[in-house]
Amino acid sequence: MLAKTWSSAIQGVEAYTVEIEVNATGAGQENVVTVVGLPDTAVRESRERVWSALYTSGFRPPHGRTTINLAPADVKKNGSAFDLPIAVGMVAATNGFDRDRLAQTMIVGELALDGTVRPVPGALPIAMHARSEGIKHLLVPAENANEAGVADGVAVYGIRSLGDAVDFFRHETARSPVQVDVSRFYQQANAKALDFADVKGQATAKHAIEVAAAGGHNVLMIGVPGSGKTILAQRLPSILPPLTLDEAMQVTKIHSIAGVLDRNTALIVAPPFRSPHHTVSDAGLIGGQSNPRPGEISLAHNGVLFLDELPEFRRNVLEVLRQPLEGGTVTISRAIGSVTFPSRFMLVAAMNPCPCGYYGSTQRQCRCTTGQIYHYRSKISGPLLDRIDMHVEVAPLAENELMSRGTGEHSETIRARVEQARRIQRERFKGTDIRCNAEMTPRAMEEWCALGSGCKATLRAAISDLNLSARAYDRILRVARTLADLDDSHDIAPQHLMGAIGFRNLDRQLW
Repeated sequence: MLAKTWSSAIQGVEAYTVEIEVNATGAGQENVVTVVGLPDTAVRESRERVWSALYTSGFRPPHGRTTINLAPADVKKNGSAFDLPIAVGMVAATNGFDRDRLAQTMIVGELALDGTVRPVPGALPIAMHARSEGIKHLLVPAENANEAGVADGVAVYGIRSLGDAVDFFRHETARSPVQVDVSRFYQQANAKALDFADVKGQATAKHAIEVAAAGGHNVLMIGVPGSGKTILAQRLPSILPPLTLDEAMQVTKIHSIAGVLDRNTALIVAPPFRSPHHTVSDAGLIGGQSNPRPGEISLAHNGVLFLDELPEFRRNVLEVLRQPLEGGTVTISRAIGSVTFPSRFMLVAAMNPCPCGYYGSTQRQCRCTTGQIYHYRSKISGPLLDRIDMHVEVAPLAENELMSRGTGEHSETIRARVEQARRIQRERFKGTDIRCNAEMTPRAMEEWCALGSGCKATLRAAISDLNLSARAYDRILRVARTLADLDDSHDIAPQHLMGAIGFRNLDRQLW
């Protein structure tokens, strides 16, 4: 008897439909199960898991030869999410089910040998795909139910065992679909966020971080060890606006596909913060493997990628950042095809001025030679520096600042100013794909970054004195536009332009 079930798989960050055909012929003396349709090792091993799960759940597996086809047959199938739909198809092939209900239901889940259902990655993109395909019901592992339930428009049911899935098709148990209150996640968004009030002193660096957050700009912090670069970066997400629902769905989808989504988190509404170790490979940073998975830059999509001790990263690893920083996407090509991952993030980097960390310090003497300093800094190329909008010096704290008990502004206060600047930008760029000043196109800059005669003379002198590239020129104008937005100014004033130039001259002093 032939039975069909519907499942789904992930390719890149999108899901696609997989039709599972189970044909139990009953011919032959031995029970033989064959899986076709370009299955990988995990899919081929599903035969053993499914067979054991059927027996331990009290179902009689098909007798004789059984052929399982995963269509489309020319696309390689990966992972263990086909266990449950294959098992349901085998039960349907021997016992018969409501065919209409089978045709309206998509199923994913990994089976344990005792028939329990284990969670799988990618539940949210699969639910979004099921909705777009007009599927009425989606059966997912119980641990994935809240994640998949975020996608409205499809009834999601959490399944704990193979028996639960069979009962669903036999109408033996009344079930209600999962209901997820999205607003609850936004109410809890900043409950555990770090606070800028914990950072002593560093008024200039705090202001720079606020400007970066307001315009979505990349920033490099340079300072001696212990000056506070890392704690400043860690608190940056606390002043960023919460993600819109569309952005939150994108971020959650990527984290789900990568298998790093917290099982207690159905929807990520706070901007993600990723801080890979400097030993990360280029594949770990941009994504890779034979079946490409998202890397750190995609996991930081709509959030912050923090690279501490920037010169300690291998140069070839840093160079792969150049294209994603410009385009907001990364395309990975493998033998099975090409996939594109979103990677629109704020790059925040921190470094010491030299290998020992104390070049230019008034507190400790630098022990590095000129050659060591040159080699240390040469790991960061000029093209990469040009793509970083702001270069900030983080000075060591004075004794009175270290001993003070007073606190600075709370993140909530700073975030209010950042959100106001972002509202101005959303209104300015309404109807376009631009979300913030850092993403302005040349045409948008011509319209919104017009300079008066005094500002033009100042900028012309800065270009000559600092030997700025065309890309650095664009970065200055974008930062100046953000400074004007923070001041609620329609035009870029001289003080805004000078402030933006000040964020570019440090790299010319050091390199």
